[in-house]
Amino acid sequence: MSGCACVECVQQSDAAVVERWGRFSHTLGPGINWFLWPMYQIAGTLTLRVQQLEVRCETKTLDNVFIEVIVTIQYNVLQERVKEAFYELTDPRRQITAYVYDVVRSTLPRNTLDQAFESKEAIAVAIKKSLSQTMHRFGFLIVNALVTDMTPDSRVRAAMNEINTSKRLKEASAEKAEGDKVLVVKAAEAEAESKYLSGVGVARQRKAIVDGLKGSIQEFTGNEKISGTTPKDVVDLLLITQYFDMLRDVGSRHNCATVFIDSDE
Repeated sequence: MSGCACVECVQQSDAAVVERWGRFSHTLGPGINWFLWPMYQIAGTLTLRVQQLEVRCETKTLDNVFIEVIVTIQYNVLQERVKEAFYELTDPRRQITAYVYDVVRSTLPRNTLDQAFESKEAIAVAIKKSLSQTMHRFGFLIVNALVTDMTPDSRVRAAMNEINTSKRLKEASAEKAEGDKVLVVKAAEAEAESKYLSGVGVARQRKAIVDGLKGSIQEFTGNEKISGTTPKDVVDLLLITQYFDMLRDVGSRHNCATVFIDSDE
C-alpha cells in the first residue's frame, strides 16, 4: 500500500496529536512536520498556553444567606502529557467547573457570611489543591485559582449597608456628643475664670476706693485749716461727689431716657 508525504505546520505553543491507523502514535511540536498519509493522520491540536476559565457558583452560607461566588481558574496542558489531555477528557472546562462547584459548595456552607468574605484566600487554596490533584492525571496543570468576587443577594447587601450606616451614625453621634461635652466644659471653665478675674478686679477696685477714702479722711482731719471736720463728713462729701459723677455719666449717654424721681414723694 502506497502513501504520500504530507506537511503539517504546527503553531507556536501548540501540539498536534498524530494517530497511526486510528491509534495514538506521537505528537508534533511547533514548526513544519512531515508525516506519511494515510498511515499517519493528524487527530487534532491542543494549545499549551495558559487558559482562563471563569466559574460562577451559587451556594448558601452557614447563616442561610445565598451568595454567588466567582472563581477564576488558570490552567494549561502539560507538554509531556498531551496524550492524556487529548484522549482522557471530552470537555476539560466542564470537568474543572464541576470540581469548582464541589469545593465551593462543600466549603462555604461551613462559614457565616462574614467568615466567607474573610476566608476567600483559604477557599482559593482549597480549590487549587483539589483541582491540581485531580486534573494532573489528565495532563492539566492548575496554575492558579482565584476567588475574584462574592456577591450576596441584593436584599442582604441592602441590609448590610443599613447596618454599616447605623454603626457609622452611632459613632458619629458619640463623637459629636464628646465634642459638645468638651465645648461645654471649656465654656464653663472660661466663665469661671472670667468671674474669678472679674471678682479680683472688683476687689482691687474696692480696695483702691477704700485706700483713697482713707487717705482723703486722713488729709482732711490732719489739715489745720479745716477744723471741726469729722471722718463722717468727709465720707459724706465723697459719696455726694460720686453721686454727681454718676448723674453726669448717665446724662451724657446717647439716647438717654432716664427719669429721676425724688424718693420722698
